[in-house]
Amino acid sequence: MAMQIDYTKMPKRDILCIDVKSFFASVEAVRRKIHPLSAYIVVISNKNRPGSVVLASSPKVKKEFGIKTGSRAYEIPDDRRLMIVEPSMALYLKVNQMIINIFKRFVADEDLFIYSIDEAFLDVTASRRLFGDKVDIAQKIQRTIFKELKLVVTIGIGDNPLLAKLALDNEAKEAPDGLAYWPYERVKETVWRIPELTDMWGISGGYQKRLHNMGIYTVYDLAHADPFKLKKRLGILGHQLYYHAWGVDYSVLSERVGPKEKSYSKGQILMRDYYSEQEVVLVIQEMIDEVAMRLRRHQAAASGIALGISYSRDIEEKGFRHQMLLPRSTNSTKELAVYFMQLFKRYWRGQPVRQIQVTCSKLAPADYEQLDLFTPAELDEKNHAIDTVMDEIRQRYGKDSIFRAHSLMKGGTFLQRANHVGGHKG
Repeated sequence: MAMQIDYTKMPKRDILCIDVKSFFASVEAVRRKIHPLSAYIVVISNKNRPGSVVLASSPKVKKEFGIKTGSRAYEIPDDRRLMIVEPSMALYLKVNQMIINIFKRFVADEDLFIYSIDEAFLDVTASRRLFGDKVDIAQKIQRTIFKELKLVVTIGIGDNPLLAKLALDNEAKEAPDGLAYWPYERVKETVWRIPELTDMWGISGGYQKRLHNMGIYTVYDLAHADPFKLKKRLGILGHQLYYHAWGVDYSVLSERVGPKEKSYSKGQILMRDYYSEQEVVLVIQEMIDEVAMRLRRHQAAASGIALGISYSRDIEEKGFRHQMLLPRSTNSTKELAVYFMQLFKRYWRGQPVRQIQVTCSKLAPADYEQLDLFTPAELDEKNHAIDTVMDEIRQRYGKDSIFRAHSLMKGGTFLQRANHVGGHKG
């Protein structure tokens, strides 16, 4: 028997979840003086690769051609109306900051949570005296962003962040006015009617399968399942999913706690399968160089690392991800490389590599870097001096102004990607 929820005891706020419609494609449309909803634009990571991923497509392209984020270049039809463009990440980041500045006219910093480059949560509870009720504020934000930036935004409104997000994803994005309000009182006719479990915030394909194995196929089923069995099978997340199916979310934006542990990482999908150990090692070293530079820029040192390797889709094995604790915290490129190479050589068995991820975690201020009794102080000082000089030159003249000689060898990607932003062309 499912429990009944007393919504009068739930925290009730005026939350907006705002999404810029097809953000990358819309920015490219405005750049060309085309209304975002009238454009036929596809933003693709690399026009020269048939397997390149579509990063964004304008609403008309999604509707008429079925091309959306995650589609591949070879799926794009040969149609004269379509404009295929490569990303301009620096421009997107600039426009994103302009949007954030507009949000800050309506809410205090603590009531703003940036969820992604094209999505944000705003708690407008304290803004009502200045700007009207939640719907008035949502409409004013829509008008302001379109007037100043010519971008179209859709907004989900809810009594908590969960309901606002669900309203956005399941109604507002298709609503004529781009707005949808899901309060506690309408959970049964809104949340319970979400057609697919994966349309719920926080339910991945993997959890959908596990829920299916429990006889749970819809959000309605989830809301009427035994919460104790859910917790037994899925742990604390099972309990959370049960309450989410009832529209319950206790989080308050201004009271949110930041991530428990910060880390720095870099991932890269290779242009082809790499079979040679020398080539894979080369790319790992280039990526370590960049992550180590970020550590030093933030005066941090890492005492934990993780290496993720994904194999070619042509073989059954998926790859591996392993981590290790270091004997001391460090931000030395050379020292970090030694440990990453240990991980790679311990677990790689010659499979074709297509994707690499390096992560440095368990951070501490670099001022408190531990001394290593087995490393001569002069060598430590020499490595530090090399890193410092390279960092200064790159910060002043660009990342490709100085590089290690191995980047000129076959398989190196550093020079090709040096001026990318977020992994894509700036």
